[in-house]
Amino acid sequence: MSNTKTVKKGIMICGHGSRDKDAEREFGLVAKGLKERFPDLPVEYGFLEFSAPNIHMGLNSLLDQGVEEIYAVPGMLFAATHAKNDIPSVLTTYEEKNSGLQVTYGRELGLQDDMIDAFQARIYESLGLDPENPPENLYDTMLVVVGRGTSDTSANAEAAKLTRIVNENMGFGWADTVYSGVTYPSVGVGLEKLMKLGYKRIVVAPYFLFTGRLIKRIQGYVNQVAQANPEIEFINTPYLSDHPKVIDAFQHRVEEIMQGALDSGEETLMNSFKRRLAAGEVDVHHHHAEYVDPEDDTQGIAATDKAHGHSHSHDHGHSHGHSHSHDHSHGHSHSHGHGHSHGVYKHIGHPMGPRTMIGEGICCCFMGQFTDEILEEEKHRIDGDCTKTALAHNK
Repeated sequence: MSNTKTVKKGIMICGHGSRDKDAEREFGLVAKGLKERFPDLPVEYGFLEFSAPNIHMGLNSLLDQGVEEIYAVPGMLFAATHAKNDIPSVLTTYEEKNSGLQVTYGRELGLQDDMIDAFQARIYESLGLDPENPPENLYDTMLVVVGRGTSDTSANAEAAKLTRIVNENMGFGWADTVYSGVTYPSVGVGLEKLMKLGYKRIVVAPYFLFTGRLIKRIQGYVNQVAQANPEIEFINTPYLSDHPKVIDAFQHRVEEIMQGALDSGEETLMNSFKRRLAAGEVDVHHHHAEYVDPEDDTQGIAATDKAHGHSHSHDHGHSHGHSHSHDHSHGHSHSHGHGHSHGVYKHIGHPMGPRTMIGEGICCCFMGQFTDEILEEEKHRIDGDCTKTALAHNK
């Protein structure tokens, strides 16, 4: 008779978080879907910032349920700063503070076949087509994929790779990638350039898991461009949400940990984090639900904040290597005093990048990314009160 004690295991999904309550609810749907795939294991979720529960709360809940081994997976499409640094930092610190606890950190969703299938299904659905019985080609239509856009070159490249894969699978006449974050080309200027190719039907497909300020801003841009160009049919593809194939992709990432598939082959996200931490290349820091990241333009004042005259003064944990204390002549101070280090995106001043969004519906909280020189060059475009015009704040 074996005396081997059974170790109780649990699953933790680690998300970024959003000030948009709809995004919080949708993340909960993914946890619910994953729970159905692993009915015998506790499944919890938590966010780095903005939202509750935060990651610590989710981990505490698993601990309270007697879990001693946690399978943690990032609820993120690509591995940028949050998946590479921030989540492993939180998990490592938590594991160190709870002796006897083992936390294994899995891979980001990435370009698994299931993720590509889910994205293509959403595109077919937006075109009124059956994903199970698609047409041979869509040569008369252009696809524009909207990526998140980060300061991480590899993550941006993955979005471009996705565009090529989907284009060849579905047979669009043309396809290209635009971005809603710190890189280029931005959504509005990208669409303007691509319209010159002459397609009369353009599908704009955001590769995002959930709704949020960026999704609402993207839709705002598309609607703006569509109104100005009535001869072109613009189709807004819905984001991924809890499509069954997305749940499949999460399930595969958990199963990789269970089966020990992370022990061989390429360096894991956690191993990479620990190596860089030991080399002094990354700082351990701590997030909480109210933490605000100036490099993340999902932030912005919520409708409830607007009603109470919320200030835009953010004291954060990020250092960008240049001063971000600006008064943009619109009554909001954007002072960012940080102790958390993000690399400055070297193309932040690109003529087709985020500067093109200034005065064009950009959330004014996004302004802290720009140098004083860029703001001076673009001052003629800065609106007097961007909270009234920001597409990200539209319902």
